[in-house]
Order: sequence, then structure tokens, then C-alpha cells
Amino acid sequence: MTSRLRYREDGTFKIVQFTDVHWQNGEAEDRRTEDLMRLVLREEAPDLIVFTGDIVYSEHCEDPRRSLREAVKTADESGIPWAAVFGNHDAEAKVTREQLLDVLLEHDRCLARHTPGISGFGNYVLTVAGPDGADAAALYFLDSGDYSPLPQVGGYGWIRKDQIDWYAAESRKLAAMNGGSPLPALAFFHIPLPEYAAVWEGSVCYGTKHEGVCSPQLNSGFFTTMVEMGDVMGTFVGHDHINDYWGELHGIRLAYGRATGYNTYGKEGFPRGARVIRLTRGVRGFESWLRLDDGSVDPQPTANRAEAEV
Repeated sequence: MTSRLRYREDGTFKIVQFTDVHWQNGEAEDRRTEDLMRLVLREEAPDLIVFTGDIVYSEHCEDPRRSLREAVKTADESGIPWAAVFGNHDAEAKVTREQLLDVLLEHDRCLARHTPGISGFGNYVLTVAGPDGADAAALYFLDSGDYSPLPQVGGYGWIRKDQIDWYAAESRKLAAMNGGSPLPALAFFHIPLPEYAAVWEGSVCYGTKHEGVCSPQLNSGFFTTMVEMGDVMGTFVGHDHINDYWGELHGIRLAYGRATGYNTYGKEGFPRGARVIRLTRGVRGFESWLRLDDGSVDPQPTANRAEAEV
């Protein structure tokens, strides 16, 4: 797909974030997920759809590539441009990340790309144009990996140094084209950074935390680089299905999506849904809310740290 993303005439640009769809083989739970995605797209009519990882649960898929095609079908048939990054479960079994990226690239409405020469599959940046055609905002997509590649380090993977260097170079390039000023930006990836735990512990957060932050055991410095570059206003992840909070740390809002898929774990009284993000041209900041599976909106208006289960 070659058409550019653009702000609407009213100066806004809306993104719907689906995360942890965990599609398997088209079971009843998958069809509930499909219905939820249709509802959200009908109610929100976004300008861009973003899948932030664990689109399929490959270990439980008969054919992960077929499952991925089924999982993104609702987005593709909507006619709305969409983008995606991978999580730790997408290529856990029977398939590689490279093979799954090839499946994504089959779709005309998919904007995902591959940047060769750096770690992972599906690191890329998209820009949103203003009325004059100039880039007015940037959207970064990064492959946060799956599991630690180091035998002495357990747990999940992390965004690697070469990816961070790539991001910084792209940020500088866009700033240079913007008269030297950082271009307002968002970042999307799957596994939360260690700073997601820090923001909960040290800042006022909005939304709920029903499980621990499953970040990597190593901090590779991506958050520090984003602060130094001065462009990213917010990051959006998934991975922890029953967390949906956000909080601000050093000028960056760290946000979870709301888990979308039914074919995976959840929590009673914590309905599936999607996060919605709305940018306004010329404004450094964004609005965000949750659209839930009954069609209702949760604006997350009040701090909710006291109710956490940690």
C-alpha cells in the first residue's frame, strides 16, 4: 500500500490499538475476538489500526500463517490502513518471524515494513502528513523480541542496541526535515519496558494493574534514548493481559493497551477491548480511552493505584 497517512480535515488522527489477539484456529473464542474488533472499528472509525503483538498463539495453531491471515482479516476487510508488530508468542512454534512478516506483507492495506540490517523483523516508521503534505507526526514500530537470547539471563527479550540506534537516526532525520524540531511521535511494541514498573511505583497512574509488569530483566536503554531525542510522547504495549494503566515518566506517557483476544487468559470483571488514541495536528500530546466489548467507553478518568494487585 502506497497511500500516505494524513490528518483529517478537522486536524485529528485516530488510532485503534488491538493487542494480544492470540488467534488460534478459528474457535468460538476467536470468533468472539473477531466480533469485538468489528464493533470497535464500527464505533471508532479510526484512521489507522495497530496490532501490538501476540496476534497469533503459534504453539496452539495448526498453521500459524493461516491463523495470522484469519486474525488480520477484519482489519484488512475494513479498508482502513493497518500496521503490526510481533510479540513473544507469534513465532514461538512452527513458524519464524520472517515467515509471518511475509504473510503481513501479502495484504494491500498493511503498512508494516522490514528494515534490514538490524535485529528483529518489523522495525519501521510511518509518518502522518498535514494539509501541506509535510510530515506532521511519526509512528515508530519496533520488534521487542520474544525471550532472552543469553543463557545467563532469563525471561523476556528486549529492544536491542542496533534498533535503538536506528530509532535515534530516524528521529534525527525527521527532526532535520522539520526545521530542527523533533517531530511529535508515538512508539508501538509488545513487551513493556522496565520503566512501566517504575512509572507505577513512582507516578500517578490511570487505569488498573492486575498483574506484575513482565518486562525484560535487562534494561537496554530505549527509554533513555526516547527522552534524549525528545520526540516520543507515548508508548503503547500489550503482553500483560490484565493491565491497562498509563502514567507519565520524564515527559513520556507509558501506556498499556486493553487485551483484545478471548483465546487466552483474562480476569473476571475485566472485559476485552481496545485502546483508542487521538492525535491533534499542531498539539504536542494526545487523547486516549478504551472501547470495551459491550460498546461502552472507559475514559480512565481517575487514578486507580490503590486497587492494584501486585
